[in-house]
Order: sequence, then structure tokens, then C-alpha cells
Amino acid sequence: MKNFLLFILFSPLAMKAQFKIVNSATINIADVRQGTWPISLQRITKPSDTCYVLQFRTQEYNNSVIIKTLKFRDLGQLRYFQQGLAALKTGNNGDVAEFKDYTIKRVDVYKEGISYILTCDGGLTNFQQPEADRMIAAINKQ
Repeated sequence: MKNFLLFILFSPLAMKAQFKIVNSATINIADVRQGTWPISLQRITKPSDTCYVLQFRTQEYNNSVIIKTLKFRDLGQLRYFQQGLAALKTGNNGDVAEFKDYTIKRVDVYKEGISYILTCDGGLTNFQQPEADRMIAAINKQ
């Protein structure tokens, strides 16, 4: 009985926690588009690193809501995304910026101006030049 009481008393001290509390913060950098087809650019800060994500509702399916996340490992990868948008802005209709995990294609639409089609990991969205300019400006501030 004495050993059992000692075991109960000291066992919590001998065991390690089964979980670890991680402080992380998600900060909205830019709400690029709101409404039915939202696009947002966010920064996720953890104690060990900071990553960036672009979240959007995929436009492949009109009758369901599927939110896709394009993750950028660090600010450098986010800047590559920005450089791709900037290069396409000065490019021509049909130009494509291909990256490892995603592709951006420029599509000039008559009377609507410049549009972009972003495809990644089974998701697809499009956005106009003013929305691309908002993303470029938000990334420049980082």
C-alpha cells in the first residue's frame, strides 16, 4: 500500500506531457477578394518559423464550398509568387508562370482586362489585375 501511494505521488513528475502547447498567430495580410469567391493572404507565425498562405475557394465546383490553401514556406517563396505576378503583368495573353506547386496563367479578356488563373493541388481560382496588384502591394510590405 505504501509503495502504491508513492507511485501515485511521483508518477506525474516522472512522465512527460503528451502534448505541447504551441503559440502561433495567424495574421491577415490582405483580403484580396471577399464574397462568394474569397481570396486572402495570411501570415502564420510560430516560435520556430513563419510561413505564408494564400487561401481561396476553388472555382472548379459551383455547387460546393471547397477552400484550398497554397502554402509558402517562407518570405522568399512568397516573393517568387510576387515576381511571377509582376512578370505576367508586363507579359502577353497566354503567358504562364510555372512553379513547383502551382501555376499562374495570364488571360486577357475583352472588356474585362487582364485576368489570372491560379491552379494548385486540385484547386483553381481566377482573379483580376486589381486583385493581383493588391497581393503585390501586400507582399511588398512584408
